[in-house]
Amino acid sequence: MRHGTQHADLASEELDTALRGGPFHVALRAAIAARGLPLQRVQHHLSRHGVKVGVTSLSYWQQGARRPQRPESLRAVRALEDILKLPDESLIRLLAETDEVPAAQRPAARSYRSRTKASGVLDRLQAELGWSLDGGLHALGHHERVRVGARRELAGHESHHIVRAHRDGVDRFVAVHHGDPGCAPGRMTVHALENCRTGRVRWDQDTGVLVAELLFGTRLRSGDTFLFRYGVEDGTAGPSREYVRGFAFPGGQYALQVRFDADALPTRCHRFTQHSPAAPRSGRQELPLSGVHRSVHLVEPRVRPGIIGIGWDWE
Repeated sequence: MRHGTQHADLASEELDTALRGGPFHVALRAAIAARGLPLQRVQHHLSRHGVKVGVTSLSYWQQGARRPQRPESLRAVRALEDILKLPDESLIRLLAETDEVPAAQRPAARSYRSRTKASGVLDRLQAELGWSLDGGLHALGHHERVRVGARRELAGHESHHIVRAHRDGVDRFVAVHHGDPGCAPGRMTVHALENCRTGRVRWDQDTGVLVAELLFGTRLRSGDTFLFRYGVEDGTAGPSREYVRGFAFPGGQYALQVRFDADALPTRCHRFTQHSPAAPRSGRQELPLSGVHRSVHLVEPRVRPGIIGIGWDWE
């Protein structure tokens, strides 16, 4: 009996901590674990409250792969507070920290649905520029530096690419920038910094996706390598909470550095990976913030298809 009591005390302590500091999915997972309810039973209780939510959605919610956003889903969250015997507004409050504040103040945390929509928009914009999925180039190295400004906004990023052509005639690269929710891609600027010049630029206001041609000024032959560098100035959205990069193909080294303004330092930083936008996040690892350089970084020696990112928390 004593072992069971200790286990219950530990679960209760973890739940109290999660309800105070979040994030939402950790608190929900801790609450379900503390009550000892399988997801099928949680779903059954929700149906008795007149709310229909699938077991898969509940699983995604507690893994952090998706967040409740629709009115029906928010009704489910309020019902969960009752079912799991939680204080009123405890889960809703954690959601409100990211999902229900005005767009100008909302930290970036894109849902599965928004990522799927952005993916479709990206395909359309790239097609307008006549760009195939890999563009005839293999990535040998990609080093990216992200700047977060004094307003906690995504100020911009700079990318340094090392590529090798796998067919003759390649003379350009199409860069992709995903702004944070509430951004204004029409006010962003693209700068060709080294061994390229800016060509056509396209964007979509709803998803915050911007694509830009970077013209090499020469035609590569199969096997040729090429180095180029460009930057995107953003600064058009509210507080940022993460920066992610997706990869459709395996490649070489990827390094991501996020540097923060001295007047806007986060409390915690971490790296993460996802196999796909619908998959739960994994590989979470805390990243120590350098006091001197105000930055964190990750290095992936050999990129695999999927998503890599760095997230951070504000006070």
